Amino acid sequence: MSDDLKNEEMGNWLEDSENFKNLQPGMVVEGTVVLVNREEAYVDIGYKQEIAIPKKELAHPEPDSAEEVVKQGDKIKVYIQSLGGENGGVLSKIKADAEVVWDDLRAIRAHNENPDVEELETVDAKITNIVKGGLTATVNGLRGFIPASQMDLHFVKDLSSYVGQTVKALPIEIESHKRRLVLSRRQLLERERETKQQEVFSTLNVGDTIKGTVKRLVDYGAFIDIGGVDGLAHISDLSWERVTQPSDVLKVGQEVDVYVKDINPDSHRISLSIKQTQRDPWLDKAEQFKEGEFIEGKIVKLARFGAFMEIEPGFDGLIPMGELSDRRIENADEAVAVGDIVKVKILRVDLKRKRISLSINRARREGANAKFRPYQPKGEVKVAEEVEAAAPAEATVEE
Repeated sequence: MSDDLKNEEMGNWLEDSENFKNLQPGMVVEGTVVLVNREEAYVDIGYKQEIAIPKKELAHPEPDSAEEVVKQGDKIKVYIQSLGGENGGVLSKIKADAEVVWDDLRAIRAHNENPDVEELETVDAKITNIVKGGLTATVNGLRGFIPASQMDLHFVKDLSSYVGQTVKALPIEIESHKRRLVLSRRQLLERERETKQQEVFSTLNVGDTIKGTVKRLVDYGAFIDIGGVDGLAHISDLSWERVTQPSDVLKVGQEVDVYVKDINPDSHRISLSIKQTQRDPWLDKAEQFKEGEFIEGKIVKLARFGAFMEIEPGFDGLIPMGELSDRRIENADEAVAVGDIVKVKILRVDLKRKRISLSINRARREGANAKFRPYQPKGEVKVAEEVEAAAPAEATVEE
């Protein structure tokens, strides 16, 4: 053998020796698949011999055959569990894939923690099960955990609806040595909501009437999605009729017209009203009655300034104190009692102030003098201003 050939072989041997020294358990390296059969794949990682990877270490769940996962000539990443021995060592593609995923997750978190980043990077998390305190999920084969408080913008009592879904999430805690991965969907939703809020607040104005979708019902009202941002319609703004429970008049997913009552960019609050997009049914009822008409009704409430009479169910008129009796009285109960059926004359229908003023006095006097009515001047409803002056501002019609 020539000296040149000996030197070349010696150089190759030294190079291989250096490669052997560089290979250590715990490393992820690239190898070439040189042979595949049903049970295993042989991989060359630059060691002194090819090392077999059993099919259970090629993929999870374990395939029926190693040939389903790799083929001869493939370049794959492998995790070195050990080196040496009769078989050359122990390798794992599953663990290598996991290490790559951990590295990707750390890179994603580092990217998202940069305050100058405009768009967050996310991972796809498939929800697999409900556990104490939250949900388990898989991310590219890794098992992660989403605390219940990090699943949505608001508390979700029943998490079962999420099982089986794949959701976008952010990695917030990563400890690969403990195989610990904590994810948050809420932080992503909060970032998206903030962006949408800025868009909505820049275009929305008080007094606008827009379309929205009922997102969530609570005891005190309804949260309505208006272009990706939720506004609150208080229970008193859901209907002109009295509402006991929001679910009596609305359902989740229902599309509604809403009126923008108030916008507070600092607190990110938007106040909405559904009833102000509809005609007040009180006006429809009030327009059926004319000033000067005689009607009957039931006394339903006594007040210090008079009595309320029910004209129709849910539709009342006010009889001021001076119109309850032809004699001077201090309290309404000196003239009428709750439940009394009385005949009254309509003195005034005030559509703007939503008030109907009535008089027992006028009904009695004009009823008794009916035979003289043809000779009386027309339009004798001059008492309207006196009646309004007699009833204080808080004497509005109660529904």
